[in-house]
Amino acid sequence: MPEELDLPTFGQRLRHYRLARGLTLAALGQQVGRAPSALSALENGRREPKLSLLRALAGALQVSTEQLLDREPPNRRAELEITFAQAATDPALAELGLPPLKVTRRVGNDVLEHIVALYGELRRRDAMRTATPEEARQANTELRQMMRERGNYFADIERAATRTLEPVGHQGGALSQAMLRSILATHGFGLRYAEDLPWSVRSIADLHHRRIYVRRAPMGMHTAATIVLQTLGHVVLGHAQPESYFDFLRQRIEANYFAAAVLVPEQAAVPFLTAAKGHRDLAVEDLRDLFAVSYEMACHRFTNLVTEHLQIACHFVRNDERGTIYKAYENDGLAFPADPLGAIEGQRMCRHWAGRRVFAAPDPYSIYYQYTDTAGGTHFCVSHVDPGRERDFAITLGVPYRESQWFRGQETANRATSRCPDPACCRQPPAELARRWEGMSWPSARAASHVLATLPPGSFPGVDDTEVYTFLERHAAGESGAG
Repeated sequence: MPEELDLPTFGQRLRHYRLARGLTLAALGQQVGRAPSALSALENGRREPKLSLLRALAGALQVSTEQLLDREPPNRRAELEITFAQAATDPALAELGLPPLKVTRRVGNDVLEHIVALYGELRRRDAMRTATPEEARQANTELRQMMRERGNYFADIERAATRTLEPVGHQGGALSQAMLRSILATHGFGLRYAEDLPWSVRSIADLHHRRIYVRRAPMGMHTAATIVLQTLGHVVLGHAQPESYFDFLRQRIEANYFAAAVLVPEQAAVPFLTAAKGHRDLAVEDLRDLFAVSYEMACHRFTNLVTEHLQIACHFVRNDERGTIYKAYENDGLAFPADPLGAIEGQRMCRHWAGRRVFAAPDPYSIYYQYTDTAGGTHFCVSHVDPGRERDFAITLGVPYRESQWFRGQETANRATSRCPDPACCRQPPAELARRWEGMSWPSARAASHVLATLPPGSFPGVDDTEVYTFLERHAAGESGAG
């Protein structure tokens, strides 16, 4: 029995084969030893059959169990009824306050076509509601608060990752390509490499043919294996189509967490980190090297595990050379720059923080250690520059001073003082410089038109649906009959 049986489609296929054999519910029930009402519940997608009943039904209808379990609706009528049933439970439709509509065999296909088309347009218009930048920043702030409260540890996702790894027996080290394909096969998916993916996506999951498409080339910290596991994470974690930008970001965080938990398993990483702490030699790069993941992923995974298992509070930040923050997390009390909504992304960090000073280091691509004195206390920080195609990013892990004793690099002499948010710390030019040049310059600023735009519309912001559907249609036709 598959892990996730598509009950509406199964019910439609069962009804299709029953009618094709000219059997009533009562007649079929006599053959398989079930009441007509029980079979009716199966056909209406309200009950899942046991394996023994599934085999009995297949035998009585003279079809294979695979034919009954096929995810393809048996005909257009069945496809319309499935879509209509899904629409009936959609909150967007419920908001209209319409009375329940029962679809009987007397309702013609043309009527159902109209209803389904209207529902599709309602969904499309609902998806076109754009999220403003303020809403996006508010969503980020709420999610960061949730992560802080949990110590960035999600026990349910850890368990899902463990269950995913059990069939392939992976317990540590790099995840092989064979193991990755085996994991996908366990969940009914195949892997396809495609270099013509739309520019707006990292992967596409074809839920109809159960394939995941991805490029071979890595995308920054995201290797092909990482992207595939993130995509699978949405399926394993039972994500539905996001209803809001907050929902979209939450699902993305959870899927990324799932991928990291598969690539860096908790049961292998925690003993390794515990031993390193015992030797006062904790280092993100060791986690990176042991599991063959990117430095950024190793750093993320570090934040997932060290608070829960090693009782170490920490912070994480990803920024470019100008100090613009792209990702950030803290549960150690570090005061990140934030806007009035509490959002950190897009803010400029202090010039004296390790994430900016690493770019001026003699070798910015080596590990850089620094103690930073702030108004809230001293933090020990480890920074590393990850090279990228378009720009380089600094990845920083930091902990309060008292926790530095457990880390490699604790003996560093690099030290800085940050008085931010005091403007005199690094935001205002020195007084003498300002006196000489104030009123004597007229810089031409780069246009930042994106700050005036709302976020791209759609359920999956920034994704061009036309390109995605065209891609799937092209590959479905090209792989017709392929496994």
